[in-house]
Amino acid sequence: MTLRVLLADDQALLRGTFRMLIDSAPDMEAVAEAATGREAVDLARSHGADLVLMDIRMPDLDGLAATRLISEDEDLAGVKVLVLTTFENDEYVAEALRAGASGFLGKGINPDELLDAIRVVAAGDSLLSPIATKALIARFLAQPAPPPGRAAAPQLAALTPREREVVTLVAAGLSNDEIAERLFVTPLTAKTHANRAMTKLGARDRAQLVVIAYQTGLARPDGA
Repeated sequence: MTLRVLLADDQALLRGTFRMLIDSAPDMEAVAEAATGREAVDLARSHGADLVLMDIRMPDLDGLAATRLISEDEDLAGVKVLVLTTFENDEYVAEALRAGASGFLGKGINPDELLDAIRVVAAGDSLLSPIATKALIARFLAQPAPPPGRAAAPQLAALTPREREVVTLVAAGLSNDEIAERLFVTPLTAKTHANRAMTKLGARDRAQLVVIAYQTGLARPDGA
């Protein structure tokens, strides 16, 4: 299966560079280029893209708004968005995840890391750069902590104790392999627990699972 990738960036030189990189991979194809967020949404519909490599700062419609339109369009339900930007701050990370992005990376990553990131996100997993993860946690750290003894959010009641434990570790930024090592289970078992938790909580992917974990108080930035 060839991954069909749509490139959305207002800089033609960067789009050309990304196109050459993606087309060099045997399992990928750059199917179209968009210079604005509006074009990205339209081309995602017309070219049957599997994944949109989305910049944030673009004219007409920015990448965050474009991501939101794609994620809310039932006809584009299978399209993943990987945000690739120079600006890895807490506001952009949080807004990108709320808009429906499945990944958030800085443009400073190397080519092989970008290709691997596209594969990870296209496969249905989420991916955040270390900087983005720290920025997201910092944003929640700045918010008031849930009061001690507060009842757990109603949606958490559906989770088993093991699923809660896995979600907490996902929120801490651990991969399936790292969770497996921590809990003495196989990576497949760790992934299964995470997937079941996503289904029960109505999370699109692991990125949204992180947001839910912090919003419900299941995970705390200080690890408490």
